[in-house]
Amino acid sequence: MIRNKNFGYMLILVAMILCTGITHAQAPVQEKPNILLIIADDLGYTDLGVYGSSFYETPNLDRLARDGVIFTDGYANCPVCSPSRASIQTGKYPVKTGVTDWIKGRKAYKGTTPNDRWIVPDTDYELKLEETTIAEALKPNGYSTAFIGKWHLGETEEFWPEFQGYNINIAGWSKGSPNKSGDANGYFSPYGNPRLKDGPVGEHLPDRLTSETISILQNRDNSKPFFVCLSYYSVHGPLMAKEKDIDDYRDKREIMGITQDEEFLKDQEWMKAASGNPKEYKERIKQANPTYAAMVRSLDENVGRIISYLKENGEYNHTLIVFISDNGGLSTKEGSPTSNLPLSKGKGWTYEGGIRVPFFIKQPDQTRGIVSHVPITGADIFPTLLQYAGVKNTYSDIDGMDLSLILNGQNPEDPRPLFFHYPHYGNQGGNPASAVRYGDLKLIHDLELDAYELYDLENDISEKNNLIEELPEKAEMMKLMLSNWLDKNYDRELKPNPEWTEIDKTLETTN
Repeated sequence: MIRNKNFGYMLILVAMILCTGITHAQAPVQEKPNILLIIADDLGYTDLGVYGSSFYETPNLDRLARDGVIFTDGYANCPVCSPSRASIQTGKYPVKTGVTDWIKGRKAYKGTTPNDRWIVPDTDYELKLEETTIAEALKPNGYSTAFIGKWHLGETEEFWPEFQGYNINIAGWSKGSPNKSGDANGYFSPYGNPRLKDGPVGEHLPDRLTSETISILQNRDNSKPFFVCLSYYSVHGPLMAKEKDIDDYRDKREIMGITQDEEFLKDQEWMKAASGNPKEYKERIKQANPTYAAMVRSLDENVGRIISYLKENGEYNHTLIVFISDNGGLSTKEGSPTSNLPLSKGKGWTYEGGIRVPFFIKQPDQTRGIVSHVPITGADIFPTLLQYAGVKNTYSDIDGMDLSLILNGQNPEDPRPLFFHYPHYGNQGGNPASAVRYGDLKLIHDLELDAYELYDLENDISEKNNLIEELPEKAEMMKLMLSNWLDKNYDRELKPNPEWTEIDKTLETTN
């Protein structure tokens, strides 16, 4: 039965019905499953065909999703990258790791501006070594561990993957995007990355990370299961891709008759209310950027290469594969390369476009695809991987939930609250904010204005109809839920900015 809550359900189900199974070589006999965790960067909720995109083409990711469990209500734990990545690695909410903003954060680079009503809290600049990562939990239990790609959880090397439980670290260091300074050329070699040797001039970074991953799998000790965290830099800026792919999408854009006039919203109320110059913002409402589309294609092709390798070597049916993005797509500033519609806003915001992401899991020997509407978060990955690896979960302070029962079609009887706290001014126009989702209701607390919004996501996925006055009892219950959670877990406060210059602001936003 199709629900009306989310865009793209029909596409997902029709695609799964059409999908056919393929028989491959038998996996080697192994007591524990292999685990492949794939993390995309800044990939928006509707950036995959299986989640509703008609402009981007993602046949490999769509096929992988259909083989597994597609979560329509999967969330990153923060609307920016580093906090979400810390949550994935530890199973904890960002407030517990201390990493609540991208490292080092807007405050470190821009300071507190006169447009900021509040001096926001500091964020930690590293994932502390006393935290237990997935790799540190799996490694003593027989797993060989490797990290490939973006880390962005420590400014100095003592906090990089090789000191956080990973036997191998390739390309993981301080930066959160491909290096494009000096002689370094971003997504093309030379990379200027101390954990990745340069390749031939012009070599493409996603291709290289995939080749490195396949090489690790080829040369590993086959008597041990592997845990590989493949963390692509794609599709984070700078916007760079192969020219042929860009040309293909320029042609597609022309064939579809897409014009600049229908791509963006400008002069919106939220732009006037946001910290900074309103002219810096534009909200993309149509997916049409050829370079971004080419970057999505490259991500898809390279995931396809990994899956092909696993199938050809009999490993696919013996491997647990998790795919997630670290936050929503970039849609309101910095070029606004993608649209998350029907979700509101994007990266840097606690609206759905900033935190709801493509999220799916393929179990070992899974024989049919499933669509799940249970809300989950990136923090759930840690306990879920432990369960499949047969590792006893002795970590009492984690916030994630083991998803194994949900993955096998058993839905929990009662909802659990999901919490989000981003007490920072984002680069994309969003105010410091907190949020809680409970069942189908979501409460957002704008910390800049001390204003609340309440949405029924079952009937209003675009967060257009604020029910804060219509459902006062529900609103008060969720306010208390959110404040109690913060009182228990976070002690850093916003402080009044004595240099703040009041400008005309409004609570009305165009969502």
